[in-house]
Amino acid sequence: MFRIFLVFTTLILAVAPLPAVDFHADVAPVLREYCAGCHNDDDWEGDLSVETFKSLMEGGESGAPIEPGDADASMLVPLLLRSAKPHMPPRKEPQLSPEQIAVIRKWIDEGAKGPAEADDVSILSNLVTPEIEPAADAPSPITAIAIAPDGGQVMARFGEVIYAGRVLTSGLPGKVNALEFSADGKRLAIASGVTGLKGIARVVEVPSGETVNEFGSGHRDALYDAAISPDGKILATGGYDRLIQLWDIASGERLKQLTAHNGAVYDLAFSPDGSVLASASGDESVKLWNVASGERLDTLGQPEGEVFNVHFTPDGKSLIAAGADRRLYLWEWVSRDKPTINPLKISRFAHEDEIVRLAIAGEGKVLVSSSADGVLRTWSVPGLQMLEQHSGQPDLAAALAFAADGSSFVAARMDGSLGTYKVGPVAATDPGTGSDREVHEPASTADMSQVAELEGDAEMRVQLPVKVTGSIGDPGDVDRFRFAAKAGEQWVMEVDAARSQSKLDSKIAVLDASGAPIERVKMQALRESWLTFRGRDSTSSGDFRVHNWRLMELNEMLYVNGEVVKLWLYPRGPDSGFIVYPGTGKRKTYFDTTPVAHPLGQPCYTVVPLEPGASGLQNGLPVFPIYYENDDESNQRWGSDSKLTFTAPADGDYVLEISDVRGFGGEGFDYTLTARPLAPEFKIDVTKSVSPSPGSGKEFVVNVTRIDDFEGEIRIDIADVPPGFSVTNPIVIEAGQISARGVVFAQVDAPPPPAGSCPTLTATATIAGSEVKRAVGGLEEIKLGEKAKLRVELAEPEINIRPGETVVTSVRVIRDGHTGQVRFGNEDSGRNLPHGVFVDNIGLSGLLVPAGKDEREFMITAAPWVPEGSRQFHLLSKDAGGQACRPVTIHVRK
Repeated sequence: MFRIFLVFTTLILAVAPLPAVDFHADVAPVLREYCAGCHNDDDWEGDLSVETFKSLMEGGESGAPIEPGDADASMLVPLLLRSAKPHMPPRKEPQLSPEQIAVIRKWIDEGAKGPAEADDVSILSNLVTPEIEPAADAPSPITAIAIAPDGGQVMARFGEVIYAGRVLTSGLPGKVNALEFSADGKRLAIASGVTGLKGIARVVEVPSGETVNEFGSGHRDALYDAAISPDGKILATGGYDRLIQLWDIASGERLKQLTAHNGAVYDLAFSPDGSVLASASGDESVKLWNVASGERLDTLGQPEGEVFNVHFTPDGKSLIAAGADRRLYLWEWVSRDKPTINPLKISRFAHEDEIVRLAIAGEGKVLVSSSADGVLRTWSVPGLQMLEQHSGQPDLAAALAFAADGSSFVAARMDGSLGTYKVGPVAATDPGTGSDREVHEPASTADMSQVAELEGDAEMRVQLPVKVTGSIGDPGDVDRFRFAAKAGEQWVMEVDAARSQSKLDSKIAVLDASGAPIERVKMQALRESWLTFRGRDSTSSGDFRVHNWRLMELNEMLYVNGEVVKLWLYPRGPDSGFIVYPGTGKRKTYFDTTPVAHPLGQPCYTVVPLEPGASGLQNGLPVFPIYYENDDESNQRWGSDSKLTFTAPADGDYVLEISDVRGFGGEGFDYTLTARPLAPEFKIDVTKSVSPSPGSGKEFVVNVTRIDDFEGEIRIDIADVPPGFSVTNPIVIEAGQISARGVVFAQVDAPPPPAGSCPTLTATATIAGSEVKRAVGGLEEIKLGEKAKLRVELAEPEINIRPGETVVTSVRVIRDGHTGQVRFGNEDSGRNLPHGVFVDNIGLSGLLVPAGKDEREFMITAAPWVPEGSRQFHLLSKDAGGQACRPVTIHVRK
């Protein structure tokens, strides 16, 4: 049956008479927004493409969908009216407005006239947008810069490239993101494009500006880079659509398409011999490709953020990359003609914010980095020792280029200014990456030294920070590494084994110089209890049923056979138990204790931490010592791999020990052990798209991944919300929590948001006493959904509650087609309430409004310890498409 990705409704509204419908101006935008995602020349769902007028009229597997001149006789119309199946797209997909449906019908009735130009022109090759004149005094950013071997300099501004003070080439769509000369300097590759529409690469002759070829059919989003192979024959392009294309420059023919990245492709680099292409991506990896075959040779997955830059060193020995995690990475390049692991030689914290651009001098001795922290730094290569620093940049230096002789470099900034900087001498003693030389620096800019693999049961002295590759060679073997630390230094010890398909189930511990365990903390028992139902597995955070639970309080710690957890939510009825942190998913343990399974009847205790060596209370209950050791990482994100945070109690030597927790060993029990400075950080993830119905809301979720014991509050401020819409703002992820929820609410008369409109989100937190701000991706698409069959309202615009109090309020539902019960959930029924405030007395069925009813009272309770403050919360129906009410403010006041 004919299938098309169109959104439709059962209700056709009367509209005012329309002028004659134009295919490209009126019909193509609708097809592009709602249909072309699944029905295009690359994805022929239902054997149908709507990408061109010709392919649309030819139809799909069920024939032509349109009968020109008669909308009612067209196969498309029953689908629009939902009088035929299948209903496409699914009901949860974004919906067409009645006005858009009327336009489609009118176009068919007028004869379904095609475009004036050729009928095989892709609707994805153009975009109808309003013309917006820039402010008269607005700066013209320099977005890319390059210097030819003969010293000729080119720079890009919006839509054009300038050479020697004149326009070399113009008419480029959108922002120019990259410029790169060919090896001989006679040609220039330009990467450009329009966000969400197309990517364009152009190769021009220099200095004439004559176009050699333009490559505009391979990408459906903006290009971030275009690189010319060393022999000048191949162009590589990559961009936001996650694709890499290889092109024959002379003919314009596409040679290959490489598709393994799961994020935008930000940078490309050919190896000096042209045999391998490196790609840097938003999926936090660098990939290496055989140019001739397209085979992927390696994925370099060590970065912990988006990778924006990648370069081969001119001598062909190494590969350097950098990006959002503020580090410089240098790998030894060994995967030249077959898949091989390329060993990481250096990982260095280089800046206080993301590294946006790198450039390497032609002779390969100096690297320069530009960061969002407003600092430029030069580095020696291959040792990556910092040479010079240039602070106080007037604006972000988004582009860098070295002079041909490497004696200076140019920084091009977003305020339109240029800065030229001389490069100082490079010391002849740069240690490079030789295995016989370790490189060490203070923790703030630490260099990872590399230690060769240990054999057997051995001990080796190392200097932190360090990365060790090793193996547990025989059953029962233990590898030990002696290191020095000063009192108060904080180090993170982490193992990569199971994540790399090793057989090792690692355990790590830090011992004193004599090999004795070091007490990290003591846990003083305050109450005795036991597990009363089914025990607990080693992963889940829910249903900790314990004896005498009413004497326990949220945020208290529970010690269970060596494992320390924290209580997150009370039991909600006779058939439920405590939920422990983080409140959902796999449970979190504290003090790097290891999560384990517990049998029914297992003793447990509420506990408080004491300093090492403290005598504890004389209350007849035990005191449990916790040592510096870990089996499985405490957030359970790494499977059976280990992670331990160590704070040196005094100046002196310590021993880091690694073994297999089961006592196993042998071939395949390999590991990589890293000891690095503690670096508290966070990553934010936000719902990408919401489509609230008129007069109703849709929920979005903000999640945080907390890194290296960062537990502070995070505030997300939201700006640039489309007219007619409101949003929960700010969104606050409370200290120690991993998520928050908000609502995008559409007014009854809200207009559809303008194409391309996208709110901006900024996350703010305090880390190590300093405020940090991060731009956050999310809410990238807000659309106006179809009319809802149900709307939800809370009776009171504001609610006041005291700690320890229970208040009563009510929820109303406005029915417009939904006649059944309306469910709002169980323990999760109060969305985004402050931690410790919850919807109470919900019973086994949870909070719901029965069929035939329109209102329900319910209770909200605040735990006695909840601090004062205000927060927006909402209810979310589990029926009628998940309708959310307008957010309501709850004030906790003593």
